[in-house]
Amino acid sequence: MIGGVGISVLGFSVFGWTLGGSAERMAKERAEAEVVDVLTPICVEKFHAQADAPAKLMEFSEASPWDRGLIIENGGWATVPGTDAPNKAIARA
Repeated sequence: MIGGVGISVLGFSVFGWTLGGSAERMAKERAEAEVVDVLTPICVEKFHAQADAPAKLMEFSEASPWDRGLIIENGGWATVPGTDAPNKAIARA
């Protein structure tokens, strides 16, 4: 019994074992992070493709850091095709 407890402690603390719920949560977080990594350059491209991009870039750079995500969301650059609402994670990235 002591050996089983020892192996369990080693497995979870040293060898990185996880329970099913934890593994699913970590997989979901990684998948969401990868989606943001892939879609953020598209958001930037859409921002730079607009006719008044230099003026918008100036407005963006003068805005406070906590308002920048809202500017991106309101501009529609973080809205993924096929959705109606902007993706907040993409706007933050």
